[in-house]
Amino acid sequence: SHNPPNDNGYKVYLGGVDDGSQIVPPADAEIAAHIQRIADGTTVDRLPRSVGYEVAPESVVDAYIEATAAVAPAPSGADDLRWVYTAMHGVGWETVSAIADAAGYSRPTLVTAQIQPDGAFPTVAFPNPEEPGAMDLAFETARASGAELVIANDPDADRLAVAVPDDSVDGGWRRLTGNQVGLLLGWRAARTATPGSGASLACSLVSSPGLEAVAAHYGLDFHATLTGFKWISRAPGLVFGFEEALGYLVNPGTVRDKDGVSAAVAILGMAAEARGRGASLDDLLAEFGATFGHFASDQISIRVDDLGVIARIMAGLRTAHPACLGDVDVERVDDLMEGIDGFPPGDVLRFRLVDGSRVIVRPSGTEPKLKAYLDVRGDSAEDAAGRLGALREAVGALLDRNR
Repeated sequence: SHNPPNDNGYKVYLGGVDDGSQIVPPADAEIAAHIQRIADGTTVDRLPRSVGYEVAPESVVDAYIEATAAVAPAPSGADDLRWVYTAMHGVGWETVSAIADAAGYSRPTLVTAQIQPDGAFPTVAFPNPEEPGAMDLAFETARASGAELVIANDPDADRLAVAVPDDSVDGGWRRLTGNQVGLLLGWRAARTATPGSGASLACSLVSSPGLEAVAAHYGLDFHATLTGFKWISRAPGLVFGFEEALGYLVNPGTVRDKDGVSAAVAILGMAAEARGRGASLDDLLAEFGATFGHFASDQISIRVDDLGVIARIMAGLRTAHPACLGDVDVERVDDLMEGIDGFPPGDVLRFRLVDGSRVIVRPSGTEPKLKAYLDVRGDSAEDAAGRLGALREAVGALLDRNR
């Protein structure tokens, strides 16, 4: 994964009625309790080595490549699409290359310094495409090669980042947000789903509310879930799910989790189809806004050395809810610790504003961070950007006052 070595662990998935989704309560607590029972009675060096496991055959990989290539076979003219790929020192390239070949896409220009697995991650400070600077080598490669698109996986290839040319920013390239990519992929899935069949779109409660607008437009069900694909993947009738942290589930019949490889193929398909009519991914985002509304999102992340800071901020927000954020009144405050809207209790606060904006504050589940998620909807892209800027300033001041 992109986590530091000291945070390494493993994931557990369940079959049967769980359909290959990750564990959720009570299975997680049962496993942890069993580990603790063993640990209390012996030491690691005295444990017998288990032989009760199977190594998956190479045919599993072959079947995955075949199924994933079928997600978005290349349209006519895609064999000269100019794109850059980075595995960010991870394991994605071997599989991505096989799938791109099978689906009929051109070979990308590679970020060669990052294409082979290397757990030391020598060219990046932190190997998460969301982090500032992590995609600098990819942008440099794109500028040199005249690329139309950049695609990046994180080291374990379960996340996807996408970047497009943009002369208005330094370096000439702009990474799309996780919400932007998620809304494009959700739109793609909705167009082929059958209304009234129980088919649904799902996203985490901190992801863009634009996905619900897409579901409503196409007559599909919609589900907001707790963060994490162990919850998103369990949405009834799921045909697509995402969360804003660059995670996308585009092929639930094959992989019931976020998967940056199948998502990359789906984005290649969208880019190639748009290119065939003289458009780009940026043009698709503009078409999305004209069709469903202009949604804009942002995030404030506060990293701390003392977890007590996070607890203090959350307690302060619960004790004294803000009456307004900037010039906009707060209409309603939801405390998910009370288990509302069918969610299990969680350390999450949701503020709904009278203009339809939304702010969600929660501690990170994996890092020493407090996160605030900001979502607005405007009459135009410019209007949404203005609303978002004002909201960010107000939320930043609110969090500072409660530190």
